Amino acid sequence: MDILLTEKHLAVQRSVRAFCEQELRPIAADIDVEARFPWEVVEKMAFLGYFGIQAPARWGGAGLDALSYAIIIEEISRVCAAMGLCVTVHNSVALGPLLVFGSDDQKERFAAPLARGEKIGAFCLTEPDVGSDPSALQSTAERDGDGYRVNANKVFVTNGGVADVCLIFTRTDPAAGRRGISVLVAERGAAGFVAGDLEDLCGMRANPVSSIRLYDCKIPRSHLLGREGQGLQIGLAALDTGRMGIGAQAVGIAQAALEEALRYAKQRRQFGVTLENHQAIQMMLADMATDVAAARLLVHRAAALKDAGQPYSQASAMAKLFASEAACRVTDRAVQIHGGYGYSKAYPVERYYRDARVTRIYEGTSEVHRMVIARSVLSDSP
Repeated sequence: MDILLTEKHLAVQRSVRAFCEQELRPIAADIDVEARFPWEVVEKMAFLGYFGIQAPARWGGAGLDALSYAIIIEEISRVCAAMGLCVTVHNSVALGPLLVFGSDDQKERFAAPLARGEKIGAFCLTEPDVGSDPSALQSTAERDGDGYRVNANKVFVTNGGVADVCLIFTRTDPAAGRRGISVLVAERGAAGFVAGDLEDLCGMRANPVSSIRLYDCKIPRSHLLGREGQGLQIGLAALDTGRMGIGAQAVGIAQAALEEALRYAKQRRQFGVTLENHQAIQMMLADMATDVAAARLLVHRAAALKDAGQPYSQASAMAKLFASEAACRVTDRAVQIHGGYGYSKAYPVERYYRDARVTRIYEGTSEVHRMVIARSVLSDSP
């Protein structure tokens, strides 16, 4: 796929890789063990425009295209998947909807600080009893004077522990079913806004995932994103880009696991020769390399369609589905090639294995993506 990248894209790739090797590589293992959000690196990433990748310069962003976005997320995730998760969620499903559906006032107040990296964004959809079916939302927003009184309990919120601007999906009209869901922008520090304890996760441990709870939180009507009842439309539009980002993240994790497996296979000796000389290992490496290349092609295809102004919902779902499952296959084989050492935290493939698993769950499970893709291909068939 590199033959299709312009010199501009290759320059972006080189720049991000150099930054990640210098700033993230030395701390990636430690912040995973400590479950620590690395503010010292986040500030540098903000300066480089990573928190406003596709945002126009008018609103403080870098103004790059979708393919650059995919490249940046892959490169960050290749070194530290947790930070790749932070950046993709912030850009795609927090900042993205504000840029598409927000008023100029909302863009100035919320989008611009997010794009400059001065604030961190979060997408608050999942609830204790609501995951793949957003129409079952239980959060409520009742009219209260010139605003809304919101009660919500959102769980597994990526960036939740550090988010300043949260897109809250809630019911403004309980009688309207799916058409009664709206999006309100809630800010940390508002009365009734509570960030819960951080989740003790299996992987992505450097990302501060937490609950976000609103207790009779007064949110002004000016914080309504789009129109009342437009919530699902906003959410689905955001997830199209979000899924592309998770696909890119999965590619980055898989690429890292492949590189480590290749390095180990050239060093480790068994039966008098290095592992690379054993045909069983060669077969695994061949499958891993093919998975990585195919996943990257699907992600870049989705990005190219978006950049061309073409529909990319199906392509994004395909990219996320295949890349996430490919990442799990690749990291599993990387652990297998390492043998017992692969199960030790002394080697990074153990972390890649844990990080890869959740990519099949968040921003739509593999099962939901198969449903989305099936509906799309069936509707396109004669």
